[in-house]
Amino acid sequence: MDYFKKLLELLKMEREVDKQAYLELTRSSTVAERRANGLAWYPIAIRGTELNKAEYITVEVERTTHTDVSHQLRFGVSAMLFSNLDAKNNFLEGTITFSGGNRLKISFRTDELPDWASDGKLGIDLLFDDNSYDEMQSALKLAMTLSEKKEEGRLITILTGATVPTFDKEAPLYNNPKLNTTQQAAVNKIVQANELAIVHGPPGTGKTTTLVQAIKTLIKAGEKQILVTAPSNTAVDLLSEKLAEEGLNVLRVGNPARVSERLMALTLDSKVAAHSSVKEIKRLKKQAGEFKEMAHKYKRSFGRAEREQRKALFDEAYKIMKDVDKMEQYIIDDVTSKAQVIAATLVGANHYTVRGLRYNTVVIDEAGQALEPACWIPILKGKKLILAGDHFQLSPTIKSDAAAKGGLSNTLLEKVISLHPEAVSMLGEQYRMHEKIMGYSSAVFYENKLLAHGSVANHLLFAGDMPLVFIDTAGCGFEEKTENKSISNPEEAAFLFKHLSRLVTELGTHYKPAHFPSVAIISPYKEQLHVLKDQLLHVPGLQPYLQNISANTIDSFQGQERDIVYISMTRSNADGIIGFLSDTRRMNVAMTRARKKLVIIGDSATLSRHPFYAGFIAYAEKHEAYKSAWEENWSE
Repeated sequence: MDYFKKLLELLKMEREVDKQAYLELTRSSTVAERRANGLAWYPIAIRGTELNKAEYITVEVERTTHTDVSHQLRFGVSAMLFSNLDAKNNFLEGTITFSGGNRLKISFRTDELPDWASDGKLGIDLLFDDNSYDEMQSALKLAMTLSEKKEEGRLITILTGATVPTFDKEAPLYNNPKLNTTQQAAVNKIVQANELAIVHGPPGTGKTTTLVQAIKTLIKAGEKQILVTAPSNTAVDLLSEKLAEEGLNVLRVGNPARVSERLMALTLDSKVAAHSSVKEIKRLKKQAGEFKEMAHKYKRSFGRAEREQRKALFDEAYKIMKDVDKMEQYIIDDVTSKAQVIAATLVGANHYTVRGLRYNTVVIDEAGQALEPACWIPILKGKKLILAGDHFQLSPTIKSDAAAKGGLSNTLLEKVISLHPEAVSMLGEQYRMHEKIMGYSSAVFYENKLLAHGSVANHLLFAGDMPLVFIDTAGCGFEEKTENKSISNPEEAAFLFKHLSRLVTELGTHYKPAHFPSVAIISPYKEQLHVLKDQLLHVPGLQPYLQNISANTIDSFQGQERDIVYISMTRSNADGIIGFLSDTRRMNVAMTRARKKLVIIGDSATLSRHPFYAGFIAYAEKHEAYKSAWEENWSE
């Protein structure tokens, strides 16, 4: 099928660019640089070893310094143990099977560590993630094969536009007092769908709440087990937690991003550890280890009798580990069969413990951020698909420009909404923003269909405050600066903090420190973010409130909200060049994080060359939210 052939070509292009970027980043870098980039732990200490199911060794390690550095060493990725004495020759490749806090477990395809592991300092390096690409490629090839089969290929032909989805209009309607009208309609559409239902959830509309109630309803209606997935661990964690709170038996495959007791209790490791047969497994593993230890005591120069004794000990250890394998598999099968919800990332849905499972319904949340080839991994495991997300927010990051232009940046969610509008339910009531903050996004992206719930429509920081402000810096001379291809605007940043300092002083008369509003400072540009974070530490009036103020990129705030949001637009130049600010979906995310006050600071002369920003400035003027930086001596 040409559809999948094209996707395979685009995926190959993306893989090559991604791998090249990884190699360039690691080839000439020092271990300190790799550590700073989140690609290595160094130094580490070995805290324990154990034999796993396949009689390979799993090693638990802990990083002993630089424990506050964020990293990419996650569950399921390939990594390498190395020694600083001879890193080119002394290394061992494996897979991370657990990552939490400053500890991780890594499994190697060997039954003992090499001698060099006890010499010098050890470290862990992240390897290129070939596994995820292999899983995506296999899924696309399988989809191509299955699309030719009438029964197994039905969902595939619907998603690729060859046939249309059907709905059971006779299915019973459910009325849930926890849901509003549009949320209830979405749940009923999901129940009635035979193959496909889509929940379009604009910011603050309770998409997660709707999905959780829909999954609960399907299980009440008789479904034994549902696969729930999302592109990120964070999104999977959120759904897992909410589903467990509703009393469902959730099995979280993989490692949670947020290491909380509540989430850890849902993992396979935790459920297996609590199983009644685990004590016997531990006893057998200990026995096998003792036999191996005795066998290793025989030296290389031994006679026939010693050789036979050594072989007998190894044989006995092998037999015991075979029994352990069978018992472990029994426990895993028992735990997975009892779960009502299997929750995993898109790639994690093919984890060896659940690889063979099939479901009636598969859910993909945050589908607007998912790479299409990754979506096919869980899709092929079900007969019915629920997609949830918002295609007017951030799309997945594509590293290959050619692949993006070829169509890889066009998500499955976007394609299917366009192909099958009859399967879409849009949630129309939002519970986050003041109606003036919401208004422009509603008009531009959501056909003015968004409504602010009564509890938030007119909520303010204090009586008489303005919920929306655009401060125009045109003519102030706040010119952008370009260094190392990154853009900043230090004077705009300094102005932002003057404005915020005044606001904080005023808020001090309305709020006690314990209830002080939360503040987000957002910039689309990383270099501007560095400037903002640096300046923030030197603004005297803000120091008592630093725990309430967070500064980050737009991408980092997706899915979050704050009482007050400041956006530093950064761009200011005579040519009206705005670069990737022209990605208006990214701005939609930024503008919809605020609950009670949104302050956007930018140069209208530069921004208004783009119709989206010209429209926003006109919207601000209409609602008396436009201010010049010259007013009230702001620029002093």
